[in-house]
Amino acid sequence: MRKTQNNLLINRQGCPQCHSSNLVADENIGEVVCGKCGLVIVDKVLNESPEWRAFTLEDKQSRRRNGAPINYARFDKGLHTTISGFKDASGQTLSAKAKRRAYRLRKWHLRSTIRESRDRNLLQAMTELQMLSEKLHVSSGTKELASVIYRKALNEDLIRGRSIAAITAASLYAACRRTKTPRTLKDIVEFSSRSRGEVSRAYRLLVRTLKIEMPSHDALSYVSSFAEKAHVSGNVQGVAYKILRRAKRKRITMGKDPSGVAAAVLYIAGQLEGENVTQKDIAQVAGVTEVTVRNRKNELIKKLGINKNTKMNKNETARKI
Repeated sequence: MRKTQNNLLINRQGCPQCHSSNLVADENIGEVVCGKCGLVIVDKVLNESPEWRAFTLEDKQSRRRNGAPINYARFDKGLHTTISGFKDASGQTLSAKAKRRAYRLRKWHLRSTIRESRDRNLLQAMTELQMLSEKLHVSSGTKELASVIYRKALNEDLIRGRSIAAITAASLYAACRRTKTPRTLKDIVEFSSRSRGEVSRAYRLLVRTLKIEMPSHDALSYVSSFAEKAHVSGNVQGVAYKILRRAKRKRITMGKDPSGVAAAVLYIAGQLEGENVTQKDIAQVAGVTEVTVRNRKNELIKKLGINKNTKMNKNETARKI
């Protein structure tokens, strides 16, 4: 109300009958009345003031209302309007004629929303991204970063002549690497409808064209995931972490595939703890070959001086490592 009254005073509109500038805003009934002749100038004024109270400046700034945040993971950024709930203001169901009209309105509203090829492309890509994100259990932040990467690729016209599903999967893999989410390319391809080669080519295209700086993967982030898939105990995971940290301090893991290193330390830890962990099982869950696991294992054992033939208890293992 105060905002409306100030606007009227600034514009010098005043009362249209007596031209008085003495305007009174009644906040209880939402009216602006002339204080001289009593003419009701505005009878439906919306109350734009907040429904909360703030006693400090920090409270006022933290409670400021700006609407819902923009969601880049939705093709329209979450700013669209949906026509649904075919009932009138009193909650009664609409008549058959009014309902048919509402259905037609909703149909043409949806058609007008995705009238361009870019909108249809984004709708298909964001649907594919939502499916992949749910199956891979990635965070909402990673999913939104993937959608931003895809939108940049669309602006650069990288989608033309290529599969939408492949670019979407490559965008999600790039987002996982940027946020250091432990998801391998094999995990992405497993739930994607495109082949590994096609997703790999799309990923290299995105990194090269959009100039995305990718951080190196850390083998520590893969140990827990591989251990869960291989059904090894928590003691083996703890020993594997100790071996890997010692190897990183000695810079043995530099330039090595993190998946292969994580698989090798899990295998070594399983041997030290006396658990039945085979190279085949570890290599299968890590997505590497048995030769890679064997080479990384022999290198770690040699440079760290681990006696793999001696079975030790927890204290001895900790002292040895």
